[in-house]
Amino acid sequence: MNILKNLTASVFVFIVFLFAGCSVDDHLQPVTINIGGLSSLTGNWSSLGITTQAAMEIAEEDINLYFAGKGSGFRLSITDYDTQLEAEKAAGFFTAAAGSGTRFFIGPQSSAELAALLPLTSSYNSLVISQGSTAGSLAIADDPVFRFCPADKIEGAAIAKTIYGQGIRGLVTIARDDAGNKGLQTSTGTSFTTLGGVVQPLTPYGTSISDFTAEIAAIKAQISAFTTTYGADKVGVYLASFDECVALFKQAASDPVLSSVRWYGGDGVALSAALIGDPDAAAFAISTQFFTPTFGLPDAYKVTWEPLIARIKTKTGIDADAFGIAVYDAMWVIAKTIEASNGVPSDLNTLESQFVTQANAYVGATGPTKLDTFGDRANGSFDYFGIEKTGSVYQWKLVGKSN
Repeated sequence: MNILKNLTASVFVFIVFLFAGCSVDDHLQPVTINIGGLSSLTGNWSSLGITTQAAMEIAEEDINLYFAGKGSGFRLSITDYDTQLEAEKAAGFFTAAAGSGTRFFIGPQSSAELAALLPLTSSYNSLVISQGSTAGSLAIADDPVFRFCPADKIEGAAIAKTIYGQGIRGLVTIARDDAGNKGLQTSTGTSFTTLGGVVQPLTPYGTSISDFTAEIAAIKAQISAFTTTYGADKVGVYLASFDECVALFKQAASDPVLSSVRWYGGDGVALSAALIGDPDAAAFAISTQFFTPTFGLPDAYKVTWEPLIARIKTKTGIDADAFGIAVYDAMWVIAKTIEASNGVPSDLNTLESQFVTQANAYVGATGPTKLDTFGDRANGSFDYFGIEKTGSVYQWKLVGKSN
């Protein structure tokens, strides 16, 4: 009789699952939490966008293995959105994805894009973690936006100290007209002036221009003025840009006045595939001893970041910088937040608080991910990359570090 009862119960359970259109195993499947990736995959600054995508994919694989090994009921998935570094597209993708329930976003990578998202984040109950935005204007406390790189005031102070230390006393600065690059122009100029140098800031150029004739004329005029005062060896040009620097360099290459002084860049062109892919622009960079900073990778954590860079290069053919590696760390902090919360808290303030707690405790490939009161990376050093030519090939080379 008991056997009959047990058999009847088993048949009943089977029928219930059959009519529900699923199996017993389906009800044991982990909950998948989607992470949205807002990156420039085909537009300006695509070198970071492409390495960001690869870092997210690698982190997804590693984290899901970690979750499986611990018997966790959660898994991560990723969805990539190509913003092409355009603020309107970034905001549109965010609105659509967050409206469909995505609670975590990696990117966008530029400050202009992030500024477009900022008013939307609280309404959509989502966290945004940027790997590349540096604008000081976006250092805002108690918002659901976090930045896993140092803000422009830290980078500006570092590069200004290096430029001044190389003997430059007259510095011409110019930038692309977006929040991040203008912030770098301002912070670098302010720090350079504090050190005792003289700065001539030029008006930022439009984000869509391709002919830099007017900008080059303005730069040349200021170089000539500074050269009269200090001599060419004490004059420099600081350019905060994205890949449009290729067009500017190509136009500048034919003028000996422009190549008579040293040039420096902002982080937006660091390790740019577009720059080393253009022989004329790359040759100008070499002739002016051009180098650009990128958020540095500490030697103490080389055992972690070196193999990760190799994995990313296998996928993309690009050497990832610390901005790209920070994506991997951000994914892990998301995972730790989910693990500690046993899911994703529905309340945004609770989610923010748990994320900050996990970020401040985590030590990843880029080192400690501790955040300041504005939710930005609390500290950081910078690696300086210049360009060299080996045979007929131009490539990026580490040429120094910030003090």
